[in-house]
This record gives sequence, C-alpha cells and structure tokens, in this order.
Amino acid sequence: MKRNLIGLLLCGIVLGLSLPVVAQETSKEKSAQSDSSRVVRVPAGQKQKVRGVIIKRDADNFILRDATGGDIQVNLTNVTKVEEKKSNPFRRARNYGTTSLLRGLSVEIEGHGDGSGALVADKIKTRDYELVAAQTTNSLVVPVEGRVGEAENRLSQAEANAQRLSGQLDELTAISNAARGGAKAAQDTADMAVAGVEATNKRIDTIVSSLDDYDAKRGITVNFKAGSYKLSPESMASLDEIAAQAKTEKAYVIEITGFASAEGKAEFNKKLSQQRADAVVRYLADNHMIPLRRIITPHGYGTLNPVADNETREGREQNRRVEVKILVNKGMTAPAPPVQMAKPNSTGAGQ
Repeated sequence: MKRNLIGLLLCGIVLGLSLPVVAQETSKEKSAQSDSSRVVRVPAGQKQKVRGVIIKRDADNFILRDATGGDIQVNLTNVTKVEEKKSNPFRRARNYGTTSLLRGLSVEIEGHGDGSGALVADKIKTRDYELVAAQTTNSLVVPVEGRVGEAENRLSQAEANAQRLSGQLDELTAISNAARGGAKAAQDTADMAVAGVEATNKRIDTIVSSLDDYDAKRGITVNFKAGSYKLSPESMASLDEIAAQAKTEKAYVIEITGFASAEGKAEFNKKLSQQRADAVVRYLADNHMIPLRRIITPHGYGTLNPVADNETREGREQNRRVEVKILVNKGMTAPAPPVQMAKPNSTGAGQ
C-alpha cells in the first residue's frame, strides 16, 4: 500500500510540473512571431515625413511602426521638438516633453536619415487625446509587465526546485523498494518532498494574486517657486536620497504627481504641474539612471488636491509641489510560506 501511495505522489508532481512548461513554450512562440516585423532603413541625409505608432521606447530613441508594418528607429536629440497637432487654427499648439513619447502613442515625425539607417527626429506631432490615451494605457501596462517578468523568473526557479525534489524522490523510492525495511524511510522522504512542492505552489499563488497590490515604502514632497519648474538644491538632495533607497528595493515602481497653487489661470497651472513632474523624471533618469519602465507615467493635476489653504502665502507654497512615492509589490517581497513537515509514524520499520 505504501508503494502505491508513493507512485500516486510521483504522478501528481510530474503532471503539475508539465503545465508551466507548456505555458512557457507557447509564450516563446508568440514572442518569436512578434519579432518578425520588417525593418525600414532611412538613407543618410534624406528628409522624410512618416506617421505611425510607437511600439518600443528607450531613453534617447524609440521604434515606430508605420502603416505598412515596417519598423523605423527614431533617434531623439536636444533640439527635437514635440508639439500638439492641433485642429483649432485660432490657438497656439501645446509643447510636450520627450517623456510624453510613450508606447502606443500615434505620432507624425519630420526628420532626416543618419549613417546608421535611423531617422533623426526634428519635429514630432501628436494629438492631445491620443497622448491622454497612451498615458492611461502605459500607467496600467508598464508596472504589470515588470511584475510579470519578475514573477516568471521566480516561477522558473520554483520549477527547477520542484524537478530536483522529484528526482530525489525517485532515487529514494528505488532504494526503499530494494532494501528490506526501507519503506518507512522512503515514505518520510516522499512526505518532505510533497510538502516542499506545496510550499512552492503557495508561493507562486501568492505572487500571482498580489501583482497589483503595493506597499508605499517612502514618499517625499518637492516644492517649487511660483511659476517655476526648476529644481532647487534642497529638492535635488531629497531626490538623491529617494533614488538611493529605490535601488535597494525589489519589484518597485516610482509614482510622480505634479501640482500647482491656485495663482494664475487653470490651463497655465495644469501645464506647469506637468512640467514640474517631468523635471523630476528627468533628474531621476539622467542623474541616477532610474529606468523609465520603473516610473509610472508622470501626471500634472494642476490645482487639484491642495494640501493647504490657497488663500494664504504659506498654503500656496505648500501646494506648489511634486509628490514622489516608492511603491513595492507585496507579492514579490512576501516571505515564503514555511514547509510543514510530516509527523513520523509511531511504528518501527518492518512492523
């Protein structure tokens, strides 16, 4: 009867391990299909105007997919202008920062080719509603992508541990069947192996169920002078500290939100709050190499959510701010559940 129990345990372990492997192979096949797009090279010095959707973004360049399905590398420079493609001829077009160029954003680019076949962008235009849609999508998708990647790494480690335990179980089962009186020792070892696999499965379930559950590890507030989005030396020192802490965390993202006091027009304050948030993003990326995928799309809320009374000078000073928060995923940092060891039988071997 004990031999039959060990055989059933082995079948359950092998079946449980085969499912993640099939899922990983399907994911790899889809990834290989997505990489088969056509690469378009722009002749050096040739002026070109293209329109398409950003499918990949790095710090100083991005990949644009045009209407024919071709992929063009677009390089950004210090003089690249990003502005609104407006439909109203009676107002001035809005200017945007290069941090607004997000995956999924539809853009129109004017530029010229360089020696590497890339398109150097002189002017980039997009519509305001398309920018809002891209910002909303990235604020949801980017953090999840990072968490899923880390979850896949942990899942691979868990599968390797489970396979190693399965191999040990096979070896000990063969010894117990060959040796007289060894059934009890093999049974105890099998119980330990099953307990280890169950603990691993619980850990995986915890990671998957907590992908969208965050803990705020630390938050700071950076204040600005009236009508300005320039960082003060005190603000830079605070950002240096929070960047250093972020690099010590696992599975973190940084949330950046900009605000303004109630002085001036609402449209100006909305733009100013976004410029303040963008200034913080640039400082963290340029001075501390914080990856953009770790930063939730910064947003300027204008005069919304004041923390003090805008009728007083002190209150307006507090409302001219950017809030920076380090958020850490609970599923990635939670401790592994303890392994419940099987209780030994009271009877001895051979009885």
